[in-house]
Amino acid sequence: MMRFRQRLAKPFKRVPYGRVIPLSPPQVILLGFIALIILGTLLLSSSAVTGMPMSWHEALFTATSAVTVTGLTVVDTAQMSALGQIVVLGLIQVGGLGFMTFAALMMALLGMRLPLQQQNMVRETLHNTSYSGVMRLVRLVILFTLTAELAGALLLALTWVPEFGWAQGLWVSAFHAVSAFNNAGFSILPQGLVPWVADPLVNGVMSLLFVIGGLGFIVIAELVEWRRQRRLSLHARIVLHATLWLSLSAMLLLLLLEWNNPYTLGGLESIFARLQAAWFQAVTPRSAGFSTVNMDLLTAPATLLIMLLMFIGAGSGSTASGIKVSTFVVVLLVARSFLRGSTQPAIFRRAIPEETVFKAIAVSLAGMLLVFASLFMLTLTETGKTFIDLAFEAVSAFGTVGLSRGITEALSVPGQLTLCVTMLLGRVGPISLGYFITTRQAPGIRYAEGHVHIG
Repeated sequence: MMRFRQRLAKPFKRVPYGRVIPLSPPQVILLGFIALIILGTLLLSSSAVTGMPMSWHEALFTATSAVTVTGLTVVDTAQMSALGQIVVLGLIQVGGLGFMTFAALMMALLGMRLPLQQQNMVRETLHNTSYSGVMRLVRLVILFTLTAELAGALLLALTWVPEFGWAQGLWVSAFHAVSAFNNAGFSILPQGLVPWVADPLVNGVMSLLFVIGGLGFIVIAELVEWRRQRRLSLHARIVLHATLWLSLSAMLLLLLLEWNNPYTLGGLESIFARLQAAWFQAVTPRSAGFSTVNMDLLTAPATLLIMLLMFIGAGSGSTASGIKVSTFVVVLLVARSFLRGSTQPAIFRRAIPEETVFKAIAVSLAGMLLVFASLFMLTLTETGKTFIDLAFEAVSAFGTVGLSRGITEALSVPGQLTLCVTMLLGRVGPISLGYFITTRQAPGIRYAEGHVHIG
């Protein structure tokens, strides 16, 4: 702790290549997110920016939710002024891509050499394992992100420009395209996407944007270069297969659970509309936060299913959070290997390294403990609310999803602060934990083994 304070007191040190930051990547990422949250809080606290009065804790909650690309809100973003919505959108964009990505890009544009320490920070932000391709990957991330958001905005404009007019329609389309790709879940429409539950264009474009944004930039880079290399890494294959099967399985289960619910799928007239709604609700818990039906009207089994999907999240190095889909697959493989009596989990004819197994178990356990701690605090501060609503809120904050059963605005100040901490740790925590696991040093002493009874 003392060493960390000394580094904060002297955040830069000189090396032959210039000044570098002597903090570890997780520390810099955490401090960067905190700095963005403070900046966003100061901006949103001004009624001249938002066009509406906001207390300090409402501004803090909104800024934290935007920077961590969560989407939980205690004030209606649709009621903000255009400037306030621009500030929220800027926080979403910077928080989604990672501030180190932008920093690295600016250094490259200025012709500056990226020091090894800063390359390490960008590598951790994007979950890249190679130093040589960091800057190339950063350029690809920026270009692909802007292209996807622009294409999404133009397609959404086909629906919203005729309805809202050119100026408002284009702004609504651009805002939702950026929010969807970054898996943020913020909307500037008074009723969100509920009125467009049966619109195939809105459902298709929005779900495609946040599914692509949730794959992870490493997977996207491999897909872009697939025509040249004609092969995918084990990580990319796991993420793509797991994403497909999780989405289809969740869609099928939601159809079975909600088909006769008159308040959700059962209230839709056509079968095609029910299929669209089931698909959208199946993929939005990846961390997107949008919904075309009211979450508080889902049945209890469907609510638990959504909570599981939110806890799992999407791909590593993506705009989404959660324990990550690859972590979930590795944990399943470990369980399958144990049940089969195998000594090492494997998939696609490739063995999973022991280090990866430890990391997956540690991240999963840390995620469960964070959700438990958050839920425990909420049960203390929000005594008048139902347990399932509070549990849903805690899991949504950890996975930076943004889905809610309608209680976010009614939370007390301690409850809002609890979710702020949960959102921040849910966004930064897996990166930090993964870094400390992968950079651990071999112990100098090896102890004799002892037996512990399990189960």
